[in-house]
Amino acid sequence: MTAPESGILIEVSLATQSLRVTEGDLVLFQAPVSTATNGPGFEEGSYRTPTGNFMIRERIGEGAPIRTLFKGRRPLSVWQGEECDDAILTRILWLHGLDPENGNTFHRYIYFHGTNDEAAIGTPASDGCIRLRNRDMLQLFELAPLETPVHIS
Repeated sequence: MTAPESGILIEVSLATQSLRVTEGDLVLFQAPVSTATNGPGFEEGSYRTPTGNFMIRERIGEGAPIRTLFKGRRPLSVWQGEECDDAILTRILWLHGLDPENGNTFHRYIYFHGTNDEAAIGTPASDGCIRLRNRDMLQLFELAPLETPVHIS
């Protein structure tokens, strides 16, 4: 997959549970991630992380405090440690699939987002999204304009 005019590309490895952002040959950012507990897949309701080529279609949460809790992509409050399953925190980068098999990704609500379970980062632990530590999510958000290409393998 080629990068747009900005030259930025986000690559996610399910095998190593890692993400890197590059611009040409330069690595701008690397971080551990958590992808789906159920592994890769494309089916609606499968709780699997899709693979292939994508782009950032929506950027949500700019300017919100770190650990802002989102429900329905709307900020509710700053998360204070209360019990939540797969909380969506800090920022959202919503993916749009570019391949025939992952074309339903946007409608499956697959995002990059911060998490309330930072201890699980580095292992498959999500319901399909790509989770990052909240501080890492802030950095990724700053590096990823709309239409940034993403490759997940």
